[in-house]
Amino acid sequence: MGSDPSFAAMPWSQLEARLSDGRAPRSPSWNAGGDGPAWGAKRQPYVAADIVRGESQHPYAELHCRSHFSFLQGASHPEQLVEQATRLSLTALALTDRNGLYGIVRFAEAARALSMPTVFGAQLECDQGDVVVLARNPRGYGHLASAISDGQLAGSKDEPIFRIDRLAEFSGDGWWVLTGAMSGAVARAMHRDGPAAAERVVQQLIAACGRDNVLVELWDHGDPLDSVRNDELVRIAHRNGLSCVATNDVLYALPAQHRLATAVAAVRRRGSLDDIDASLPPAAMAYVRSGSEQYRRFARYPGVVAMAAEVGRDAAFDLRLVAPKLPPFPCPSGLNEMDYLRRLVETGAVRRYGARPVDGEDLSLRSRAWRTIDHELEVIAALGFAGYFLVVWDIVQFCERSDILCQGRGSAANSAVCYALGITKADAVSLGLLFERFLSPERDGPPDIDIDIESGRREEVIQYVYERHGRHHAAQVANVITYRARSAVRDMARALGHAPGQQDAWSKQVDGWGTLATTMSTGDHDIPPAVLEMASAIEDAPRHLGIHSGGMVMCDRPVTEVCPVEWARMANRSVLQWDKDDCAAVGLVKFDLLGLGMLSALHHAVDLIAEFREKTIDLATIPQEDEVYAMLCRADTVGVFQIESRAQMATLPRLKPRRFYDLVVEVALIRPGPIQGGSVHPYIRRRNGQEPVTYLHPLLENSLGKTLGVPLFQEQLMQMAIDVAGFTPAQADELRQAMGSKRSRARMEKLS
Repeated sequence: MGSDPSFAAMPWSQLEARLSDGRAPRSPSWNAGGDGPAWGAKRQPYVAADIVRGESQHPYAELHCRSHFSFLQGASHPEQLVEQATRLSLTALALTDRNGLYGIVRFAEAARALSMPTVFGAQLECDQGDVVVLARNPRGYGHLASAISDGQLAGSKDEPIFRIDRLAEFSGDGWWVLTGAMSGAVARAMHRDGPAAAERVVQQLIAACGRDNVLVELWDHGDPLDSVRNDELVRIAHRNGLSCVATNDVLYALPAQHRLATAVAAVRRRGSLDDIDASLPPAAMAYVRSGSEQYRRFARYPGVVAMAAEVGRDAAFDLRLVAPKLPPFPCPSGLNEMDYLRRLVETGAVRRYGARPVDGEDLSLRSRAWRTIDHELEVIAALGFAGYFLVVWDIVQFCERSDILCQGRGSAANSAVCYALGITKADAVSLGLLFERFLSPERDGPPDIDIDIESGRREEVIQYVYERHGRHHAAQVANVITYRARSAVRDMARALGHAPGQQDAWSKQVDGWGTLATTMSTGDHDIPPAVLEMASAIEDAPRHLGIHSGGMVMCDRPVTEVCPVEWARMANRSVLQWDKDDCAAVGLVKFDLLGLGMLSALHHAVDLIAEFREKTIDLATIPQEDEVYAMLCRADTVGVFQIESRAQMATLPRLKPRRFYDLVVEVALIRPGPIQGGSVHPYIRRRNGQEPVTYLHPLLENSLGKTLGVPLFQEQLMQMAIDVAGFTPAQADELRQAMGSKRSRARMEKLS
C-alpha cells in the first residue's frame, strides 16, 4: 500500500495552498444554532447590545409573539424581538411560538441580559383553531410543557393533535388562555359561522380552563373589518364575564421584516409569493408595537392595553426557576453520592497508581496522583456534581459488562478522577494536564463528558439509559437545523418565483463553507440582488428540528415538565424541543453518547484475531513497535483513524513520529488554529533540527517545552497564564474561554 502511487503524499506546496485558500470555517454568529451540519461548536452567550430605551406613557406587554422558532412562520430571532421590546420599554414580552417552546431559552437569555421580564407560552394548533397559552408561574410552565408533549406525541412528526377539551387535564390555575388572533379557534368560528359559533368556542375554553383564566384577545392589523370583529369579541367577553386584552399577533420585530415574513410563508406553503398573494396581509402590521401606539389603536376599548401590561406582570418569571437536577443515583446502604464516588475513585486509584503513600514519602508520580485526586474530589463535592460522575461511570460499567468498547474523550481526559473511574484512558497526572480545563470552581453548570461507543452498539447503551433511569426522566436532545448560505438562496429564489433549475444553479454558486457575505464580496455569481438580500436575512435562522447524534439528558422529574418532547423523523424516536446548548443553559444535564465506527472496527479485528489466530489482544497493552512508526513515517496510513487525510499524510514524512506523543502533535498540527497561526512550519523545522528551540521568555519553557516552544494546545495557554501572569488555574480557564471562537476583549480585560 505504501508504494502505490495513488496513495502518494500530497506535495507540501499543494497542501499549503489547499489549507490557505481563505475558506476556513467561520465562527458561528451569536444567533446560530451551533449544532447544525456545518459545525459542532457551542453557541456563544448572548451579548447585550447598547440599546436606547424610549419612554412609554402607556404600560403594555406584548402577549402574542412568534419568532423564527415557529419554523417558517415568524421572521425574527427571539433576541431581535427582545431588543425591540426593550427599545419600546414594554412592561414584558411573551414568546408564543407554534406548538412548542423551541426558542424560549435564547429568548430568556437575551431578556435577562436586557432586564426584560419574560412570559413563556405557545400558540397551540387545536382541532378548532389556534389557542394561545401563557404560563403564569413555574408550575404552570411545567403543565404547559406537559400539555405540548401530550399533543405532539398524540400525533406524528409536524402534525400534533391538540384538543381544547384535553387542555382541561393540564391547565389548573397556572395558565392564562388567550382566544387567539386571525388563526384562532374563536376568530375562525366567527368567520365561518358567525358570532354565536364564536361564543360557543369561548364557552368551551371556559369549561376547559376556567373562567378566571380565559382572556378574549383583540388585535388590529389595519383591516377595515378589524373593528367590527373586535366589537363583537368585546360583546362576547362581556356576556361571559371575561376580560379583553390587546395584542398585535406579532410575527417580526420591525416593519422592515414584513417582506421576509411573506417569503417564509411562501416557503412553508411550498410555493411562491405569487401563489399565496391572495392570503398575504396587505401591509407590514405584525411588528412589535409600543404601548402608546397600541393605546391609540385601541382607544375605543378602554383598559385592554393596560390589561395586557397587568397580565405580563402577573405571568413574568425567570426561566432559571424551572431548572431541574439529576435523578438521585442509587448508592449502597449508608452512603450518599459523594461517599460512594469517593470509594469508587479510591479503589480505581489504587489500581491505577498504587496505594495512597504514607507521610514522608518523596514526590513520586503516586504522591502527585493522590494529591490531584484529593483536589479534584474537593472541587466535585463543592460543586455538587458527584451524581454526574456516578451516572457516567455507570454507563461505562454497562459497556464493560456488555463487551462494548467505549472511551471518554475531550476535556474529561484532564481529570485524574475520570481516569481512576475508567471513564478515560489518558493518565492526566503523568501527562501534566490541567483539571481546570475540564472543571473549575467558577464553572457555570455541570462538566461535559463525551463517551465514544461502538457505532453498531450505541443503541444498546441508549436503551440501557432509558431502562436504568426511566423513559420519563431521560430524553434525546434536538439538533436545530439552520439555514446555510446555499439553502437560503434556494428557498428565497423559490419564494420569489424562480424556476427550480435556476434555484439549484444559483445555490451552487454559493461558497459551501462561507457565508453569503463571502459570496457577495467575490462577485463571481449572477444571483439577483433581491434573492441575495432575502437569503442574507434568513441565513442562520432555524429551518427545522433534527435529532442530535448522541446527546441525552436526565432530570429528577418527568423531562416533559421541563421541555416538551415531540416525535423525531426516525421511527419510534422522540426528541426534546431544545438543542444541546439550550439544555445546558437551563441546567438539564447532558451526556453525549457518540457512535464511533473505528471502535467497532477495532472490536471486530480483535474478535477475528481471537477466532482465527487464537490470540487474545488487549488494546490497552499493544506494543508500540518501531515497524509501526516506520509505516507512519512513510505515510502508509490509508484507513488509519485520525491520520488518513491527505493533509496528515503530507505531514507525517516530515514530522517523522517515533513515539505516541509525536502522533498527538501530528493530529493537533493539522487544524485551522495552528495552520492560520503559523505554527506548523516552525514546529517541523525545530523537530528536525533545522532551527533552534527558543522561548520568548524563560517562564514559557514549562508550558511550551514539550512542543519545542510552539503553542499548540489550549492547556498550554492556561499554563502560560499560570506561569507568567500568576493566574490561578480557574482564572486561566476563564481566559481560555474568553479567547474562544467569539473572542471577548471585555472578558479578558476583567481578568487583567
